[in-house]
Amino acid sequence: MIKTAVIGFGFMGMTHTANILKNTDIDLVAIIDKDVEGIDKKLKEGSGNFEIEGIDPAVLKRVSLYTSLRECLKKEALDAVHICVHTDLHFPLAKEALEAGLHVLVEKPFVLRPEEGFELIRIAQNKNRKLMVAHVLRFMPVYQQLKAWIEQKTYGKLLFLSMNRFSGVPAWGQWKEKQVNFGVSGGALFDLMIHDIDFVAHVLGQPDEIDCQVMAGSLSPHDYINATWRYNGRKIHVKIEGGNIFHSAFPFQAGFMARFEEASVRYTTMDPDSVIIARNDSIELVSAGDSNLGFYNEIAAFAESIKKNASVACTPESAIDTIELCYRHIL
Repeated sequence: MIKTAVIGFGFMGMTHTANILKNTDIDLVAIIDKDVEGIDKKLKEGSGNFEIEGIDPAVLKRVSLYTSLRECLKKEALDAVHICVHTDLHFPLAKEALEAGLHVLVEKPFVLRPEEGFELIRIAQNKNRKLMVAHVLRFMPVYQQLKAWIEQKTYGKLLFLSMNRFSGVPAWGQWKEKQVNFGVSGGALFDLMIHDIDFVAHVLGQPDEIDCQVMAGSLSPHDYINATWRYNGRKIHVKIEGGNIFHSAFPFQAGFMARFEEASVRYTTMDPDSVIIARNDSIELVSAGDSNLGFYNEIAAFAESIKKNASVACTPESAIDTIELCYRHIL
């Protein structure tokens, strides 16, 4: 089994923990968090955009707790770490882990400065370690289905795609502290809307033109974006809209609408079980699958790359491309 530690036990750290515990190839041996005394409280209170299931407090009692990776490595023989802290800590922690000879799965956004990402890639190559970035939309069943419809032309050619993602200002975990440190996560553009930006680029490639309007919020100068992408020589228009400019209790919602030659489709997390397929004279509902499987799928893919010494499913190079694409929305 792959001996693994989760670094950061906030919303995303708990999400990774729950899905690691479901995977028989991974042995969760440690959780690293600056507030190990507060882990039980975090588990009871929960946080984030959706409910986290599958963490048995009794199981966690058998997992060692540490306040730093350095402390953990003195006592544990780790193979890999999952980095689930705020973006400003991704680079130093990933560098420390790679230099210690560990495989690394780091949450998105990979880094905010591409040069840091390239340095991490060099270290991973020199150490012959796996470095993967967790862009979860690539692994969610409903988005994988959309990708298949586009690529296979199930409903004819894609003509228009609209992606949306909205939430209130994060008010859980370290977000409460980080809001005073302006732009520490890159704001909604790099932390929230990066999901849709990465997915569309993954499916359709880099756009030739971007028209974008932004609005400042409490975390950055770009906590709302409304962007149109165009592709030269291709009759495809893409709209990406969203952000976290609303009050904290505003319910999270995300989804897509796509207009193909022969049908239009719609999916929203407000009705997460089904995708609507509309033609001129009929409406059909198809299963959207379980979006929470995306987290399990990406973690399983990372573990598989380690076991088989294969390429990672979401490369750090592609994650840097996505970061640079995010910058194109504000430059």
